Amino acid sequence: MTTAEKVAYLKGLMEGMNIDRESNEGKLFSVIADILNDVALDIEELESDIFDLGEDVDAISDDLSDVEDYLFEDEDEDEYDDDEDYDEYDEDEEPLFFEVTCPACENTITVDEDVVNLGTIQCPNCGEMLEFEFDEDDEEEDD
Repeated sequence: MTTAEKVAYLKGLMEGMNIDRESNEGKLFSVIADILNDVALDIEELESDIFDLGEDVDAISDDLSDVEDYLFEDEDEDEYDDDEDYDEYDEDEEPLFFEVTCPACENTITVDEDVVNLGTIQCPNCGEMLEFEFDEDDEEEDD
C-alpha cells in the first residue's frame, strides 16, 4: 500500500467515524489528513523523479563506457599483446634490484630493473646524470 493509499484510507476512517469537521478536533484531524495527502503526493513525485534520474544516469554511464572503449581500445588491446616480456612474466618472480654508486658523490642508491632499462637517471643526492649500460649477456652470465 502506497503512502497516498494509506492517507486515503485514513480519510475514509475519519468519515466513517463521523468526526465533525466543524469541531476543534475535527478541524485538526482534517488539516493533518490534508497535510499527509500533500506529503504523500510529494513523495510519489520524488520517487518518479528519482526513477527518471536513475534511468538518465544509466544512459550516461553506458555512453561514457562507449566513449572509453573508443578512446582506450588501442591501449587495452596493445598493453600486453606486443610485449614479449609479458609471456615470460612470472608473478612469483622477485623484481631485480641493483646497487649503483654515483661517481660524483659516491652515494650508493638502489634501483630496480625498470630504472636500469631507462638508461639514465639523475642522482637523488647530487643531481649528476647516471648512465646505465645493461647488456643482456651480463644477465645470462649471472643466471
